[in-house]
Amino acid sequence: MQQGYFRFLVYIFAFILISACSPEIHAQIPEAPDREEGEGPYDRLIIRGATLIDGTGAPPTGPVDIVVEENEIVNIQTVGYPGVPVDEDSHPEADEDTHEIDADGKYVLPGFVDLHGHIGGGAQGTPAEYVYKLWMGHGVTTIRDPGSGNGLEWTLNEKQRSNANEITAPRIISYLTFGRGSDGPITTTEQAREWVQDLADDGGHGIKFFGLRPDLMEAALDEARQQGIGTTAHLAQMDVARLDVIDAARMGLESMNHWYGLPEAMFTDRTVQDFRLDYNYMNEQHRFAEAGKLWEEAAEPGSDKWNEVMDELLELDFTIIPTFNIYDANRDLMRAYRAEWHEKYTLPSLWEFFQPDRRAHGSYWFKWGLEEEIDWKDNYRLWMKFINEYKNRGGRVAAGADSGFIFQTYGFGYIRELEMLREAGFHPLEVIKAATLEGAAEIGMDDKIGSVEPGKKADLVIVDENPLEDLKVLYGTGAVRVDEDNNPTRVGGVSYTIKDGVVFDAPELLRDVREIVREAKEEEDYEIYNPGEKP
Repeated sequence: MQQGYFRFLVYIFAFILISACSPEIHAQIPEAPDREEGEGPYDRLIIRGATLIDGTGAPPTGPVDIVVEENEIVNIQTVGYPGVPVDEDSHPEADEDTHEIDADGKYVLPGFVDLHGHIGGGAQGTPAEYVYKLWMGHGVTTIRDPGSGNGLEWTLNEKQRSNANEITAPRIISYLTFGRGSDGPITTTEQAREWVQDLADDGGHGIKFFGLRPDLMEAALDEARQQGIGTTAHLAQMDVARLDVIDAARMGLESMNHWYGLPEAMFTDRTVQDFRLDYNYMNEQHRFAEAGKLWEEAAEPGSDKWNEVMDELLELDFTIIPTFNIYDANRDLMRAYRAEWHEKYTLPSLWEFFQPDRRAHGSYWFKWGLEEEIDWKDNYRLWMKFINEYKNRGGRVAAGADSGFIFQTYGFGYIRELEMLREAGFHPLEVIKAATLEGAAEIGMDDKIGSVEPGKKADLVIVDENPLEDLKVLYGTGAVRVDEDNNPTRVGGVSYTIKDGVVFDAPELLRDVREIVREAKEEEDYEIYNPGEKP
């Protein structure tokens, strides 16, 4: 096999099974059924008496009435003061055709943007309906699919159906893995440019790179810029020694996912990671155990090299999507596989996909113990410090989940990402901004979505509880409280997700997901089990 083609297969392995080369793994998941849920868009919709968290970083304000016409916010009007009865004369007028939502005591936020949202996969057995409703049930109204693993044509078709509100789904931005669909290995700059041109002609929004020979990367990035399509990367270990994040950003790469390529750009006493000498990238235990030691090999926080790399990324207006949550199991495996939502929300096929398997990406628990978890806890401390400082110095940090791997279930994994941004040092308002306006800016849509302002699309999330006080109330399972009678209760969860002016009952969407999971378990006589304890 030619080296270039082998390298391409290795990159594909980085986000699906090693056996992804086989046609059955590339099989597309079932497309979403025609929409039966949601009401609207309305000629006129008024959300009454809400407290507004607008996504810009501004503090909450309210009560306000938010007026929507069709799919546009046309007015946000203050209607009183907290704790004081609202003067009815202060409300915007409504006629008999106006639909109203009583949001007294509730909070309104912009729709969330997930910049790393794979739409399931054949190996996971996750139909599009299941994935979409988990996202929408958690307030995610826009996703970027980095790779379009179900195929560009399939993804663009779902995008068009979502834009037309024909399906219950977030807005879809489709990036395609570089080289996918080519007849063979791309070995010349001319071939790289032709591939990018073809992608643009086919309607793709952008490219996801896993790394590339530098001359090919430079040609592809230059052509992408000329064609007006976006670029992002997971700078995988197989090529990071010759092209780290600074090299790629200088060539025009717009954003990175995860953190590969960032510590390597801050090496001061080496040019490659200090890999164990029997390391094999295709051995997932090697790959992830060694990755947990990488940040300690980089320059120290506040050092000249640390600042040099950060300063240049800031100057290049580079976006970082850390996806903290997708490696969360590395620092506490048991917490990840015993998360409370798995029983009701994780499909049997997805649970099987999560299990240890030497042939599967992200399923590397062959000998994962306390030492590896401590390495990763140390890794996170340095990684989070860089990300928080990058944000503090004006860098764009946005939210992405990469759910569907390593015990992260769709929707729930996204809220976990928000929790971990908070852990990194973000103020809750900064977390919401990363999840909304910063994500919208990265995909060039901040003039249309990402904040609650007149003139923008009606992408909104309505929540019963204040998410700034506890981001856990955004989970579909809510947060635990104890009432006056000493009884544990559940509070929170998204009440309504509004996308393109269509109002969805979020708890109803999650009930549908629970039913999908229940039926699958019943059909297969299946029970969720701990790894290594299959009934």
